[in-house]
Amino acid sequence: MTPTPDWLAQGLAVVTGAGAGLGRALSVELCGRGLSVAGLGRSADSLAETASLAGPRFSAHVCDVSDARAVDETFAALGPVALLVNNAATYPRRDFLDETGASFMATVATNLGGVVHCSRAALASMVETGRGRILNVATFADLAPLPASAAYSTSKGAARILTRALVADLADRFPGIVITDWMPGMLATKMGVSEGLAPEKAARWGASLALWHDPGLNGATFEMDREILPVQGLKRRLANLLLLRPSPRPRRIVPQ
Repeated sequence: MTPTPDWLAQGLAVVTGAGAGLGRALSVELCGRGLSVAGLGRSADSLAETASLAGPRFSAHVCDVSDARAVDETFAALGPVALLVNNAATYPRRDFLDETGASFMATVATNLGGVVHCSRAALASMVETGRGRILNVATFADLAPLPASAAYSTSKGAARILTRALVADLADRFPGIVITDWMPGMLATKMGVSEGLAPEKAARWGASLALWHDPGLNGATFEMDREILPVQGLKRRLANLLLLRPSPRPRRIVPQ
């Protein structure tokens, strides 16, 4: 892992869904590493609890990321953003037959729309400087949906496609803006499972990955502390074998 550049370590980080769970743990971890963190969430009381744990480097901002206007106003007040962690999500656990079009799209508005709104707002300042870091908290739910998770699985899968689309649009023109997906694993949070990983432990990986600024990470996907390599087709594998090319090795996150 390369050292964190000063502009990132000393810049402003935005964490969405900062009022609880992983978002709270990431905010506390990043503040502990010396960053100034703007935490976004829908509950002032929950954000206040995060602030009590994160300390004076944390600022609370009540903002519903599904509301494009609210996001634009919040980011305009914050100023230039060096790091964005798109963490906010909702998981209603609702059978599709119990969904309405409105309830389904409300989940999409947060899980996908929130990533769209916040990424676009953060990129407004990132493209001016030509550098920035975006970490999207992702999941494999789209590959193996659980029962009663249609809205969640669909929206989170679409957010993974958005990551690749952003890289396709931006990587050649702005190689200093690095966008990565990170899957923290099953967590012991309200959206997770009681026997899951402590969000504080996962946050150490997430913060380290967020502060790892390397253009080679553009479009990469990590699960917990290990990179998930793209599946290679048979022709590519045969070519590597014939040309004696070494097999790619997944990168690991080394907590700082």
